Amino acid sequence: MRIDISIANQRLDLFDASGKIIKHYLISSAKKGTGQQYGSFCTPLGRHIIRAKIGDKQPVNTVFIKRRPTGEIYNAELAKQFPKRDWILTRIFWLSGCEPGFNRLGTVDTMRRYIYIHGSPDTAEMGKPGSIGCIRMRNNDILELFDRVDTGTAVNIVA
Repeated sequence: MRIDISIANQRLDLFDASGKIIKHYLISSAKKGTGQQYGSFCTPLGRHIIRAKIGDKQPVNTVFIKRRPTGEIYNAELAKQFPKRDWILTRIFWLSGCEPGFNRLGTVDTMRRYIYIHGSPDTAEMGKPGSIGCIRMRNNDILELFDRVDTGTAVNIVA
């Protein structure tokens, strides 16, 4: 399996081992564009792997903070209570860069920047940038992808 993410198309493509596309998913990348630097709030480019899969067996709309379930389940009332919260829901793929000096180590380390592919509220618009660096997906899509890929899966992010 392999994942390719196109920032220009706001799309994640899942490929099988032979290189055949299995599925396309709409995503939402960073509203500030692409970039590698810590604190940039941009989506990093280049070759990555899924370092960790987080949230197995948690209910849909489970709220995560710092990769830990908070005990909350996202709903409209919670959204109103915390209007500025960056919602990380349902499942998380924690990404790690594979290119030292570009997206690994130092001030460009994707993993130390806490860049994820994660679920989002159903109200989050897909197909256009809107995150603060991560790759957002619909909850049903992240659930499906979570069951299809393993840690170590290659993720290539291109402009």
